[in-house]
Amino acid sequence: MSISRKLGTLVFFGVPAIIGGGIVYALFGDSYAAVSVYEIALLITAGAFARA
Repeated sequence: MSISRKLGTLVFFGVPAIIGGGIVYALFGDSYAAVSVYEIALLITAGAFARA
């Protein structure tokens, strides 16, 4: 996979990390633990796409 495609994948998952992190934080009663779980799951998914 080319470097430009890897960077595009990381940008594609960067937006949900920022916006989704705030939504998860608000939905789960100001819980950073829930945000951490969400971010880790997103990171694993992005890593799987970037590695392929």
